Amino acid sequence: MAQEGRNIIDEQVVVGEEKGSVRLATLNRPRQLNVISSEVVLKLAEFLETWEKDDKTKLILIKGAGRAFSAGGDLKMFYDGRESKDSCLEVVYRMYWLCYHIHSYKKTQVSLVNGISMGGGASLMVPMKFSVVTEKTVFATPEASIGFHTDCGFSYIHSRLPGHLGEFLALTGARLNGKELVAIGMATHFVPSAKLADLEARLVSLDSGDVDVVRSTIEEFSEKVDLDKDSILNKQTIIDECFSKESVKQIIQAFEAEGSKEGNEWITPVIKGLKRSSPTGLKITLRSIREGRKQTLSDCLKKEFRITINILRSTISPDVYEGIRALTIDKDSSPKWSPATLDEVAEEKINLVFEPLEDDIELHIPETEENRWGGKYETSGFA
Repeated sequence: MAQEGRNIIDEQVVVGEEKGSVRLATLNRPRQLNVISSEVVLKLAEFLETWEKDDKTKLILIKGAGRAFSAGGDLKMFYDGRESKDSCLEVVYRMYWLCYHIHSYKKTQVSLVNGISMGGGASLMVPMKFSVVTEKTVFATPEASIGFHTDCGFSYIHSRLPGHLGEFLALTGARLNGKELVAIGMATHFVPSAKLADLEARLVSLDSGDVDVVRSTIEEFSEKVDLDKDSILNKQTIIDECFSKESVKQIIQAFEAEGSKEGNEWITPVIKGLKRSSPTGLKITLRSIREGRKQTLSDCLKKEFRITINILRSTISPDVYEGIRALTIDKDSSPKWSPATLDEVAEEKINLVFEPLEDDIELHIPETEENRWGGKYETSGFA
C-alpha cells in the first residue's frame, strides 16, 4: 500500500501538500529537469488559486524535485507541435496568465531554488516575495540563442535590472549563480544547500504568513553574499558601455572591441555564443527588453504572448524549431538559421512579430480585484 501511494506521487507532475497552514507545491518531473508542460501549468494554477482563496492557507512554498528547480518550457512539446497551427496556444496562454498571478499573488510565497532555474522556470522564482537560492543554483535566460525570446515576464524583469545588464543576460544567455542573483535582487536570500531542508521544516512549523516573521526565519539560515572577483557583475561598466548600443550588430561590434583589450579575455566565449545564436531571436529579444522599460507587467506579458505565438507560427522565421532540433532533438549543435545573418533580418519583418494577432486573440489580464482570477483560457474566446 505504501509503495502504491509512492507511485501515485511519482506520477504527479506537481505535488500539492497541506501542512497545517502551509501549502507546498513540488515540481515533480525530475528526470526532465522539471520542465514546464501544459499539465504542470494547469496544476500550478489550480493550486495557487485554491490556496489564495483558502482562509486557512497562510504561506506557500514551491520547490523542485531532484537536481533542478525548473529548466523552463518543455521544448519537445513545442517541437512536436510544429506542423499544427497554434497547437501550443493553450499552454502559452495559461503560462503567461499564471505569471501575472504569481507576480500579484496575495499571500506570502517562498521559492526554494536548489539547482537549475532557467527561462520560464525562473518565473516561479524571481517574482516571489522570498526566493531562496543556494550554491547549486544556476540561472539563465538563453531563449534567444535558439530563435525564441526572453518571455514569461522577463522582458519586464530584465528591463529593470541595473544599467544594461538585462540586455546582456537576455542576448547572451549568461549564467548567474545564487550569490549573483541575490546581489542584483533577483533572489532575496542565499542559504547553503545543506541547510535548506531545515529551513523548509522551520517554515512549515511557523503557522504564519507574516512577511516579517518569514523574513526573520529565513535570515536565521541565510549567509551574507560576497561576489567572486571574476563575477560577471563586476564587469558592469563594460556591459553598460556595449549593451547600451542601439542595435544587436552595434552591441557585438562594441563588445568585440572591448574583448581585444588586455584583461578582457572573458568576452571571447561570450562573443562566440552571440554569433552562434539566431539572428532573428537576438533582434526580437533586444527590442522586447527595450520596450519593456516603458511597459507595465501586464503590457509586457501581452506583448510576449503575441511574440511567442508569432514565433511558433514561424511568421517570419522557422528558427525556433531549428534551434530546438539542434539543441535537443538531433543534438548536433549546428543550427541553420533563416535568415542566416543579422543584416538579412529586416526591421520590417521584426515589426510583424510584435503586431496584434488576428481575431482579437489576446492575453486577458484581470483588470479588477473582483475579477482577479478571471480571464482563464476556458473563457478567452478561442478555447
